[in-house]
Amino acid sequence: MVSLQTPVCDFGWKAPDFNLPGIDGRMWGLGDARGPKGTLVMFICNHCPYVKAIRPRLVRDLNELKALGVNAVAIMSNDPADYPEDSFQNMQAVAREFDFSFPYLFDETQEIAKAYGAVCTPDFFGFNADLELQYRGRFDESRKETAPEGVRRDLFEAMKEVALTGRGPREQIPGMGCSIKWMGE
Repeated sequence: MVSLQTPVCDFGWKAPDFNLPGIDGRMWGLGDARGPKGTLVMFICNHCPYVKAIRPRLVRDLNELKALGVNAVAIMSNDPADYPEDSFQNMQAVAREFDFSFPYLFDETQEIAKAYGAVCTPDFFGFNADLELQYRGRFDESRKETAPEGVRRDLFEAMKEVALTGRGPREQIPGMGCSIKWMGE
C-alpha cells in the first residue's frame, strides 16, 4: 500500500462532468449531485485504512454540510479485480452500514479519477456554487487511525467557508491516503 499526499489546491479549476452508475441503480452526473452553495466530489473506497478511519465522521460532516447547501458525491475508482473489498456489492454494503446520505458511484474505467487528477483515497475536491475548485485538503488529522475527538474539522470548516463566501481557505493541509489502484499496475 503506497501512501500519497494530494497536490495543492488549483483555485478556480472547473469540475469535470461525469456520468457514472450509483449503488442506487441510477446514473449520476455532476449536475445531479451539485449543491446550491457548493459541491464536494470525493474519491474513496472500501478497503483503504485512511477512509475507514474517517467514515463515521465523514457521514456526520456531510450531513451537516448538506444543511448548509453543500452536496457531496463519492466516487470509487479502484480496480475491484485486484481489490475485491471494493466491488460494487461491497460498495452497497458499506453505504448501508454507514448510512451514506450521498451518492456512491463506481468509476469502472477510471476515466473520472484521471479527469480530476485524483491520486489517493480519500481525495477531496471542494467546489463552490460555480463549480470552481476551492478546497483540496485533508479531512482532519486522521491518518490510518482516527484522530482524537475535538480536532479541527478541516474539510467541514473549509466547505462551510465555501458555502458562506464562495471561497475556500488560502492555507490548506494536503490530504493523505492510499494510492488509487490503477488497472494494469
